[in-house]
Amino acid sequence: MTAIAPENPAEGDTRTARDRRIPLWVAIVATSLPMFMATLDNLVMTSALPVVQADLGSSVNQLSWFLNAYTLTFATFMLPAATLGDRLGRRRMMIAGITLFTIASIASALSTTSEALIVARAVQGLGAAAIMPLSLSLLASAVPVAMRPVAIGIWGGVSGLGVALGPVVGGAVVEGISWQAIFWLNVPVGLVAVPLMLIAVKESRGVWQPLDLPGTALLGSAVFLGIWGIVHGNDDGWSSAGVLGSLVVAVGLLPVYVLYARGRSHAVLPLRLFASRGFSVANIIGLMFSIGMFGAVFLLSQNLQIVQGYSPFEAGLRTLPWTAAPMVVAPIAGMLAGRVGLRALLLTGLIVQAVALVWFAVITEAGSGYGSFIVPLLLAGVGMGLTFAPSATAVLDGLPDDDFAMASSANATLREFGVALGVALLAAVFLGNGGELTPTGYTGAIGPALLTGAGAVVIAVIAALFAPGRKPSASIE
Repeated sequence: MTAIAPENPAEGDTRTARDRRIPLWVAIVATSLPMFMATLDNLVMTSALPVVQADLGSSVNQLSWFLNAYTLTFATFMLPAATLGDRLGRRRMMIAGITLFTIASIASALSTTSEALIVARAVQGLGAAAIMPLSLSLLASAVPVAMRPVAIGIWGGVSGLGVALGPVVGGAVVEGISWQAIFWLNVPVGLVAVPLMLIAVKESRGVWQPLDLPGTALLGSAVFLGIWGIVHGNDDGWSSAGVLGSLVVAVGLLPVYVLYARGRSHAVLPLRLFASRGFSVANIIGLMFSIGMFGAVFLLSQNLQIVQGYSPFEAGLRTLPWTAAPMVVAPIAGMLAGRVGLRALLLTGLIVQAVALVWFAVITEAGSGYGSFIVPLLLAGVGMGLTFAPSATAVLDGLPDDDFAMASSANATLREFGVALGVALLAAVFLGNGGELTPTGYTGAIGPALLTGAGAVVIAVIAALFAPGRKPSASIE
């Protein structure tokens, strides 16, 4: 099977003699490898924070900024990166992102002060913002339409694996080498990824349109202030002026943007995209799924270390039934999408995840050992795998190729927002029920927090009822 990488997505079906035929797996690797690198670094530092603190003499506030600086720039600049990709070339923009990410990784590894590391992490997030959404749009344009669900299934599995394996890889590298090695790992990946992109994926562009600077400022500010408020809520207090003010302004900017974008075809996020049922449903699912599942990953990884006494690396290994399963299940879900439809897969995956989270709530409150976690961990992993691919496919369902980068950017931004909100929300519920980060401080607190995560996934289940069903042609067009 070969993938056709057209010069312009709109010309993809012409398949003239000039089109270069590329093995499908090469196109998938070329677009997925840098995306895996970017998602891995989202949480890779969580296991290294104590070591970094001892080495750089960092304050508690600086420790949080090692994570937040990356998250904020990552989420804020994805939509502008998609717009620039449509204008300047998606492959060109993604290669620029990979290059910037690699250089920032070197700067992170060479940092000798906390301030330098925070700046380098922010630049890393800026590079990742050009990688994450454009990788999906380039992959969707580079493969035949009939193979798109399978390719996106593999892409979805790699994406979930990158986020979930961040703490595992971070723990292993820190325990075995040093915290700087976390960032040096990105350098050979970047050196391989750039030439692979040049070989395996042809350039593509969207419809040329003016840069929407006012819209970019409105949406970018809403995302920035929203995540800023969320990540500071538990530490500074949810009623503090800085947190409350940030959240209020962030929410207020959304209707302002809607009023601004009405009737503007060149808006940074055109409102016409929401006319697609698949796009609207997938974004609701992406937000609620991320809140529930990644908030739970954060709490359960801490539970394995603090309550059950495992090291960061040992705890990460014990979550592998959960975190590695999507790599196997997501491609299968991609193959099944055309036969059973997106709705059936999404409903099954999300229901299984909700059941797993309730199960986690019960056994953690009971103080059960690791053996009791294996089955629900597998269930959660299967559920994630059944969700990643169909939701990524649904985002693009019914949209023209010119809108792929913009649509995937919006979805990636919402999911990133959901990760930050999920960790903050479930941690707030945990603390609000008297939870403490001690071996006995989880009883009576982790259960309500995990049930809150399950509730978020249930909302995603309701949204999935409205997802596109099975198409008569038995393929996702």
